[in-house]
Amino acid sequence: MGGGVNAPDYDQLIDTETWAYIARLDAAYPPDAVEMTIREQRQVYDRMCRLFDQGRPARIVVRDIPYGAVPCRIYEKTATDVTVVYYHGGGFVVGGLDSHDDICAAICDRTGYRVISVDYGLAPEVVFPGCFNDACAAFEAIAKVHPGPLVMAGDSAGGNLAAAVTHQARHDLPGRIRGQLLIYPGLGGDRGQGSYVEHANAPQLTAADLAFYLKVRVGEGEPPTDDPRFAPLSDTDFTGLPPSVLITAECDPLASDGGAYRDAIRGAGGQAVWFNEPGMVHGCLRARAMSSRAAAFFDKVVEGIAALGRGDWPYSDAQM
Repeated sequence: MGGGVNAPDYDQLIDTETWAYIARLDAAYPPDAVEMTIREQRQVYDRMCRLFDQGRPARIVVRDIPYGAVPCRIYEKTATDVTVVYYHGGGFVVGGLDSHDDICAAICDRTGYRVISVDYGLAPEVVFPGCFNDACAAFEAIAKVHPGPLVMAGDSAGGNLAAAVTHQARHDLPGRIRGQLLIYPGLGGDRGQGSYVEHANAPQLTAADLAFYLKVRVGEGEPPTDDPRFAPLSDTDFTGLPPSVLITAECDPLASDGGAYRDAIRGAGGQAVWFNEPGMVHGCLRARAMSSRAAAFFDKVVEGIAALGRGDWPYSDAQM
């Protein structure tokens, strides 16, 4: 299952419950999905998301409304000053408001915070910097409508957007963002080392998949090497960023980005913590009903968002 002489032994790293999830997911969204047309990819991805959807908890009020002319979905349970801005994953190619509906609803239910999911434009119809511009436009409108504390969150490609928007907004809205929680984000790390090499052929996401998504994201252009809107890790200034929680999956080529980003923020005097969850795979938020490890992964996500929204930092130096 891995590539190279020293490929990880995924049969040992990944437990039985998670393998059962992987088998069920692969049956719905095959590992070679990137070889399909974009339209076909979106169709099978949407079907897969419906298969794993856990529904919305009771008492969650949900409305679809635009912010900054960008379609969004707002989740509310009770009166709160805290707003979580959530950007969904999907390689900048697939996903939308429905794909992460149950995840956002669960975060709202368990934290009590308002959650707003942002439906930024997808490639190839919207190439960089279009998706970033959508993410920023929505964020700026959300910040005006909801004047309380903000928590930035997102998974995978959405983690990239949450971080990129945070890098820009720290100068425009100092102090408004209480924290960011990034779930197996792609932040533009060095693809020649770390997890990019060690887990190049991991289940659920491979280096070849990343190369495909990168190409579609930039269209006819070349990936910028020094633009933090594209790759937050390429920023030259990590000062002024809010407390940041990185939660990654061990069996994922993107895992190293969590550690690199944590180190960059801490090196600039900020607060950041990185959890690289053993035996987890990219996209494991969907496994939380089938895998106790994935359920614990999601617990860590919810607890992190809840703490950031309160302005707490419950993490010890040993964890950092």
